[in-house]
Amino acid sequence: MVDIAVIGAGLAGLVCARQLQQAGYRVVVVEKSRGLGGRLATRRLQNSCADHGVRYLENQGELSQQLIKILSDRHILNPWLATVHQVQNSRLRPMPVSPRYTASAGITAVAKFLAADLEVWRGRRVVAIAPTANRWELQLEPAADKPIPNLRSRALVITIPAPQAVALIEPLASAVSTSFLEKLRSVEFEPCLSAIATYSTVYQQEPAIEAVTFPQNSELTWLSVESSKRPSDRQSVVVAQSSPEFAQRYLEIADLRPAGQHLLAQAAQLGLPWLDMPESLQVHRWRYAFASRPLPDRYLKTLNPLPLVCSGDWCGGRQIEDALQSGAAAAIAINQHLNDRPLSSVNFSC
Repeated sequence: MVDIAVIGAGLAGLVCARQLQQAGYRVVVVEKSRGLGGRLATRRLQNSCADHGVRYLENQGELSQQLIKILSDRHILNPWLATVHQVQNSRLRPMPVSPRYTASAGITAVAKFLAADLEVWRGRRVVAIAPTANRWELQLEPAADKPIPNLRSRALVITIPAPQAVALIEPLASAVSTSFLEKLRSVEFEPCLSAIATYSTVYQQEPAIEAVTFPQNSELTWLSVESSKRPSDRQSVVVAQSSPEFAQRYLEIADLRPAGQHLLAQAAQLGLPWLDMPESLQVHRWRYAFASRPLPDRYLKTLNPLPLVCSGDWCGGRQIEDALQSGAAAAIAINQHLNDRPLSSVNFSC
């Protein structure tokens, strides 16, 4: 029995849980993956790592600016990108950009920082939720190595992608308002494929290329030389991310390696022939990569049958700042319907 259960250990879920715990509530975060951060994802490789979801952090508003400063002061984040190369007429053109920040240990280090001191149940999928005796009961997927009982809470925050939240809430349609479900169903997402390639040596480009953006009609949207984030790497590591249209064609296909090889072959035509000869290749499918139709509000709430708030980077926009703001707003909303305790503004240094 806890005060608040938070489903999802992405940015919104972690910020919400931190705020509520600082107010004195007992909070448990339940995460289906073994890692933290959602799309703040880092793939561990033999001699390096690669960020294959969120590419970097940048100043998008008050909370992202505060988070970047705290993590930079603690040497978790470092400036990475000052110039991005754009593809124009099949050629690479350098373009200065505002500062971007990344972590030498991988972007998931941001989530690990936010999760410090939180109670997070990793590798536990919530398969059903139900109101019972004035409490939410969360049914967890059985796991032989984790004999954790079902979880009960006074209130519930769901921060997973909206379509996954719909799957949990729809069985309660008779108790949840029609407008609540309609708003949740209205959120739409675009998919993305991330090809993670390693190479046996470090390829030096003149001029140095750290990241490439592509025009809208391309099958690629982004390519980053991940090893440029870690100067000590002894091999080149590259992440190539696809357009939503390209990813849609492979959404239900089991073997994604041909798709990843195709993306690398396309990128190799930009005068980087070595990209087409990876030593190893992994491809990750992001079914819910970006909200193409986000909710206009910071969160979605209902008090019937019990306090429930949905939030995430699909609330109020589709950026990192939106996820941070949504998580903070969800904490305020839940607190108002419980004990209405003094809730301080977001302070990542606490």
